[in-house]
Order: sequence, then structure tokens, then C-alpha cells
Amino acid sequence: MQQVHPIPPVFDADSTVLVLGSFPSVKSRETGFFYGHAQNRFWRVTAAVFGCPVPATIPEKRAFLLKNRIALWDVLAACDIDGSADASIRDVCPNDLAPILAAAPITRIFTNGAAADALYTHWQLPIVGIPAVRLPSTSPANAAWSLERLIDAWRVIR
Repeated sequence: MQQVHPIPPVFDADSTVLVLGSFPSVKSRETGFFYGHAQNRFWRVTAAVFGCPVPATIPEKRAFLLKNRIALWDVLAACDIDGSADASIRDVCPNDLAPILAAAPITRIFTNGAAADALYTHWQLPIVGIPAVRLPSTSPANAAWSLERLIDAWRVIR
């Protein structure tokens, strides 16, 4: 069944880094904000990278992103997906990144995991023209990466 992305992007005129996931998890779609599953390490990793407390509420998360000049969205606007499994994604419709790129001086793009990177490379790179740096996924499914290893790898977004 086709799922439509329910969360608007986070960015402002000062955002210089764009972090892209693939598509929101079931929990993120339920909570109405990115990385809503308690076991996803995105907020712990990025807070550690910037030396900030881990934001807990949606307003805190939004403020954290903007304070650190991070734009956040996903590669896909819609897709068929089974639960939250990136491997099940099919029949995709990419997001239009042009509004972010027109409004913010984005100089670097990062993808959160292999699926986001493959989807970006196929659907977005030919349009956007900015190669993305693939970072290891903060998903709990990426159990091979400890929190410490993720933090070290993600330091490049600073």
C-alpha cells in the first residue's frame, strides 16, 4: 500500500548541511517527526557530535537541528513499504529537494544509511548534482555499529 510522507522538512536560511533518510518509519509517521523510534540512535548520535543534550520533544529536536545548521528530510515523498523495512521499499516517488536548496546555502549532503544513499544516488543526484556522503545508518537494525562508532563516523557533519 502506498504511503505518503507526512512530515515536512526542517530547514531555514542558515542550514548548510542536509541529512536525508530514506522514508519515515512507522513510529516516525505515528509521532509526526523524524527518527521517532526510541531505539533509533539519530538524536543521541547528532547530540554527541555537537556536544548538546539529547533533544526529547519535537520542538527541542527542531531547535537543535536549526541551531546546528542542519536541514533534515527524506529522499522519498511516497512509496510502498512493509512496516519500516527499507529493503521492502518499491514504487517510489522522490521528494522535491529544490525548495530546500533554493532557500538554504546547503554545501554538503549526507545520507543516513545504505538505502537512503542508493535512493538518493538514483533519484536525486541527477537532478541536484551534489554527491552525498553515505553515513552508517542510525537505525537499530544496524546493530554492527556501536553508538561510539556511529558518533565517530557522524562527526563529518559538523
